[in-house]
Amino acid sequence: MLFRSFFNDNNEWMDMDKCGHVTTAYYISMIGYNSYRWCGLSPDKAIVYGSLLGMAYLLNIEILDGFSSQWGFSLGDFSANTAGCLLFMGQQLGWKEQRFVMKYSFHQTKYAPYRPDLLGDNLIQNMVKDYNGYTSWLSGNIASFLPKTTKFPKWINVAFGYGAEGMVGAVSNPDSLNHQVGPYFNRYRQFYLSLDVDLTRIPTRSKALKALFTIFSFIKIPFPAVEYNTLGQFKFHPFYF
Repeated sequence: MLFRSFFNDNNEWMDMDKCGHVTTAYYISMIGYNSYRWCGLSPDKAIVYGSLLGMAYLLNIEILDGFSSQWGFSLGDFSANTAGCLLFMGQQLGWKEQRFVMKYSFHQTKYAPYRPDLLGDNLIQNMVKDYNGYTSWLSGNIASFLPKTTKFPKWINVAFGYGAEGMVGAVSNPDSLNHQVGPYFNRYRQFYLSLDVDLTRIPTRSKALKALFTIFSFIKIPFPAVEYNTLGQFKFHPFYF
């Protein structure tokens, strides 16, 4: 089997898939770092090795795609993977902590039933395949930028989100859906501003709660949110996830 080619998919899914790559690389780097620290490595070595682990793991997937007859090596995916690893590495080297974390939220949409083969036909599949309902967040901790003597709650974050909607095709929407003329959907980008909770910064003496908070720390906590989209609309969501 020979290496097939490079594959330019930068115009697909309005960059939502690239957000997924950044988030995945970020968390694999974090898991690698924590694992190496648990094994006794020094912080600096754990940072470098953990980030390289994230890069190597995802690079392997891209190389395999390069040998696939249906895909190819995506430089866009590779760049997004690199960005996710560097986001973790840079903060850990510079601040010795993660002041900005990548987070995920999802809600089911009206689009999946039109393309269940592509967007999934149940909730679990939708959560992976339906980019219309996926919002990627960069959640920044406020207290970490304030003086150490601050009484501002250390677990409150401000979150900046990115999403996209109206997509029933990767690059463009097909003229027909399920062999019928389908409805027209505007494809547009969404930008969000909201509050969030950093679960790992909530003080607790319970090891069980601490472990639970760590496991679910990648999920954006639902809060009111302000949206601006490329249709020129401002929207207020009383409860957005």
